[in-house]
Amino acid sequence: MTNDFDKRIIAPGSTIGIMGNGQLGRMAALCAAELGYRVHVFGPGIDSPTEQVCDKATVADYTDFTALKEFANSVDVVTFEFENVPYDAVKLLSGIVPVRPGWQCLHISQNRLREKTFCNEYGIGTAPFAAVRSLADLEEAVAKLGRPSVLKTTEMGYDGKGQVKITDETNLAAAWVDMNGSEAILEGFVDFERELSVIVARGIDGKMACFCPVENRHANHILDVTIAPAQIRPALRSEAEKIAKILAEKMEFIGLLAVEMFVTRDGKLLVNEVAPRPHNSGHWTIDACVTSQFEQFIRAVCGLPLGDPANHSDAEMKNLLGDDIDAWQAILSDPDAKLHLYGKAEAKPGRKMGHVTWLRPAKTGK
Repeated sequence: MTNDFDKRIIAPGSTIGIMGNGQLGRMAALCAAELGYRVHVFGPGIDSPTEQVCDKATVADYTDFTALKEFANSVDVVTFEFENVPYDAVKLLSGIVPVRPGWQCLHISQNRLREKTFCNEYGIGTAPFAAVRSLADLEEAVAKLGRPSVLKTTEMGYDGKGQVKITDETNLAAAWVDMNGSEAILEGFVDFERELSVIVARGIDGKMACFCPVENRHANHILDVTIAPAQIRPALRSEAEKIAKILAEKMEFIGLLAVEMFVTRDGKLLVNEVAPRPHNSGHWTIDACVTSQFEQFIRAVCGLPLGDPANHSDAEMKNLLGDDIDAWQAILSDPDAKLHLYGKAEAKPGRKMGHVTWLRPAKTGK
């Protein structure tokens, strides 16, 4: 899965190209600057969160191959804060400049069906699933996996978008229409106790470093609160980290990989989703760890030695959505709170506008 550029070290003073210009790119660009790098961001939309803090911005669509070539020739390495970049665009970039992680890793993580199949190939459990390409497929899959279950588009979709819960009352024909003719996946119901995520960095030398597993709590399909570290048994913690490392190794990954998991009622771990980039559930690391996920991301992508992921504090991180943003003044009055706003011009319900992290003395470190 590697390409010819995979062992090249990108020294400070070089330019990092970031595909995607949202808040993840913004926080990564700020860390890149602290390490002496310049950042050139590529993505649609003016006055984006990343554009506000980077050295150069190309505002263009991901299918604009002329702009992509100019972008690739202006940077020393390309990485992603948004994984759903078209396959052809990533292949084009890979022929000009090192791309980390590689297009093969993105190809897997862009598609839920490929992602779950990949996990199962290496003995990593997931929810039971079936490919759905027609109404007949859906009817057969529901007969096999039962109700309740969840019908999802195989590509795109986040924070609950692009999915339909299949219950006893659901009309399957209507549910299939909601997929707009897209390839879909039906996932069987998982009776889970809690949701975890593990973020692992893997460098160009194959060395890896894991942040501690965290517990994630959602509201309306959007991450609401992350508790770090997760209050789980040491054996479960070790198993969660092992799963993340196996996936990173088998994907020959370079960069930062976030692995979301379910803990079932009987104590098993099932992988839910994989993200080949910094992750919302890792924002707490900015204030609570020796090396934040964003610094680790830059280190891994550039071939630098990985930093220490140990948490010097325990933490609770809460997303601030459009409905919450007016609370910034009260948050700043709290001496234990660390406020991070993303520079988005318009607050909308459900839109991630920032986050706040509360720190407390560490009970467990790593």
